[in-house]
Amino acid sequence: MAEISTLARPYAQAAFKRAKEADAAQNWSDSLTFLSLLVQDEALAGIVANPRVNKQNTAQLLLDICQDQIHDEAKNLLKVLIENDKLPLLPQISVMFEQYRADDEGYVNVELQSAYALTKAEQGKYVAMLEKFLQKKVNASVSVDKSLIGGILAKAGDKVIDGSVRGQLHQLAKRL
Repeated sequence: MAEISTLARPYAQAAFKRAKEADAAQNWSDSLTFLSLLVQDEALAGIVANPRVNKQNTAQLLLDICQDQIHDEAKNLLKVLIENDKLPLLPQISVMFEQYRADDEGYVNVELQSAYALTKAEQGKYVAMLEKFLQKKVNASVSVDKSLIGGILAKAGDKVIDGSVRGQLHQLAKRL
C-alpha cells in the first residue's frame, strides 16, 4: 500500500496545487471521483489492461466516456496517467486529493459506524464530540455495522476511535 501512495502522491499534489491556483477544488474533486469510479469498473478495467489495446486507443475510449463529466485539466491528467502506465493509481490519487483538500479547508472526513441507525440528535452529539477531539470541522458519513454489537467506531484518516462493544471485548481478550 505504501508503494501505491508513494506513486500517487506527486499526481495528487500537482492536481491539488492546480486546483488551488484555479480556485476549482470542487471541479477537480468531482472529476477525480468520476475517473476513480471509471477505472474501477470491471468491464472497462479488462479493456484498459489488455496489452493489445494501445495507449492512444485507451485514452480516446476513456475521453469519449468522460466527455462532459470532467474538465479539460482533468482530461490532461488522464492522458498523462495513461502515457505513464499509472492509470490504476487514480483511486488513490482521488483519496489523497480529498485529504489535501480537507486539510486545506480545515475539516476532516469521518466514517462513523454504529451497531444501529443513529438519530439526527445522536449524530450531532457524536460529531460535536469528534470536532472537539480532532479540533477540526467534521464531515461525517454514517453507516450501520451490526457486528459492532453496540457503540460506535469512528475512522478519521489514519485515526480510529473504537467505542464499540466488539472493540472492548477484543481489548479485554488481549488483556486476558
